[in-house]
Amino acid sequence: MEEYKNMKISVVIPAFNEESALGEDLQTTISTLRDVPYPWEIIVVDDGSTDHTAEIASSFPEVKLIRHPYNMGGGRARNTGIRAASGDIVVVTDGDGTYPVQDIPRLVEELEGCDMVVGARIREAGTLKFLRVPAKFFIRKLAEFISGSRIPDLNSGMRAFKREVILPYLHMLPHGHSWVSTVTLTFLTNGHPVKYLPIDYYPRKGKSTFHPVRDTGNYVMTVFRTITWFSPLKVFLPLATILILTGFGKLIADVVRYNWRVTSSTVILLLGGLQILMLGLMADMITKRSGP
Repeated sequence: MEEYKNMKISVVIPAFNEESALGEDLQTTISTLRDVPYPWEIIVVDDGSTDHTAEIASSFPEVKLIRHPYNMGGGRARNTGIRAASGDIVVVTDGDGTYPVQDIPRLVEELEGCDMVVGARIREAGTLKFLRVPAKFFIRKLAEFISGSRIPDLNSGMRAFKREVILPYLHMLPHGHSWVSTVTLTFLTNGHPVKYLPIDYYPRKGKSTFHPVRDTGNYVMTVFRTITWFSPLKVFLPLATILILTGFGKLIADVVRYNWRVTSSTVILLLGGLQILMLGLMADMITKRSGP
C-alpha cells in the first residue's frame, strides 16, 4: 500500500440502464475510498442510458459523469473513462451490483510487481448459467492453450491496472462485452505481468445486455483475433503443422498405393501447409516490428 500513497486511483464505471444498482454501488465505492490513504476519483460513463442512470450518477458530488449520446458498447465506455482518468492506477468495475466494490483497495495493493490485477470470480452468478458456464469454460481453456498462461477468469469485469500500460492498446480493444477478455489476452501476450485475486460475485440487479449466442461467438473470435494480432505463430504454426504432417502421411500412402504417383489432394495439403506457415512467419515479423 505504501507504493500507492502518492499515486492517484481512478475508478471507472461503465453504465447502461443501471438505475437498479448504480446508486448502491456508488455509495459503497465512495465509503470504501474515503478510508484509503491515496487520492482518488470516480468516473461514471453513461453509455446512452434511457432510464435514470445519469441522474443517479450526477446526484453524487464525488462522481464525474461522462455521457455518450447513444449506446456505444461497454468496451467503448471503458475506453472513454480510461482516457478521461487522471489517476496513475485505473480500476474498472461494473455498475450492476455484481462486483464487490469494497475490494477495490485489495486490487490496488496486489498491483505491486505486476501491471494488472484481475478480480477472479469464485462462482458464476449470471443469467443463463447452463449456457454461460460451459461456454466460458471452453473459451478460457482455449485462451490458456493459445496464450500458454493459466487464466482463472478471462472476462471478469473488475480489474485494476496501470494507466500508462493500457493506453497504447486502447485503440485495439473491441467496443462490446469482449473488451474484458481482449484486455486480459493483450496483457498476457505482450509480456505484462498479470495477477488474479479471488473475489465474490453477486446476482445482477436489472436486465443483462449479454446475448448468449452472439456474445459467446464474439468471445471465441476475440481469443483468435487477439492471439493472431500479438502472437500469430500460436495460431498459424499448429494449423500449418497439421496440414504438412497430413500431407506427408498422404504422400507415403500415395507412394505405396499408386506406385509413386502423387495425387492432387496431397499436393494441396503440402502447399497449403507451407503457405500458412509462410503467412504466419510474415505476420510474426510484422507484429515484432510494429509493436503496440
